[in-house]
Amino acid sequence: MALDRRAVLGLAVLLLLAVGYAVQHFWLGRPEAVAIPAAVAGASPTVAPVPGSGGDPSASSSPAFSPPGPSGAAVVVEVAGKVRHPGLRTLPGGSRVADAVSAAGGPLPDTDTIGLNLARLLTDGEQIVVGAPAGQPPPAAAGSKTLLSLNQATAEQLDALPGVGPTLAQRIVNFRQEHGGFRSLDQLRQVSGIGARKFADLRPLLTL
Repeated sequence: MALDRRAVLGLAVLLLLAVGYAVQHFWLGRPEAVAIPAAVAGASPTVAPVPGSGGDPSASSSPAFSPPGPSGAAVVVEVAGKVRHPGLRTLPGGSRVADAVSAAGGPLPDTDTIGLNLARLLTDGEQIVVGAPAGQPPPAAAGSKTLLSLNQATAEQLDALPGVGPTLAQRIVNFRQEHGGFRSLDQLRQVSGIGARKFADLRPLLTL
């Protein structure tokens, strides 16, 4: 009987130890709530910088906007003088004197353009005279002491000549455009409506 009591007592002790170990293992393995630090909870998500934005997440990698060059409404100018096709020309805003001369076919051979600022911006309604001496205005109409240039005069200036009128003035301008300018005053005789007598009256008033 004494042996049986010891065996039973030993078994009871082992059972208690096993139960205690199981309880301890269950207690240590239970899930626990973990508090989130305030600094982490209030932080905004990190955004990687876009390449080429200088480290600013809000910046875009697209190229910066560049303002357009000088522009605006089209300008209408008159190109007169020693050019292949004198007359009115309509050019885009921001065009320069060189563009107007080019639109008129360019200067005639051996024409001096030193009196022109080819880089100047055009203004609407102006007249550009190619071949005029530097610093001097366009040739005046008949009635003044200055001779009128056949290659530079406008239709209005030719109209002011004695016995010409608007129709004949336009014929002179058309002849000049078709033949690239007058090579000599005698070519004026080839314009329809100018006979020997009218040519004799006009010649003292004209120059090339």
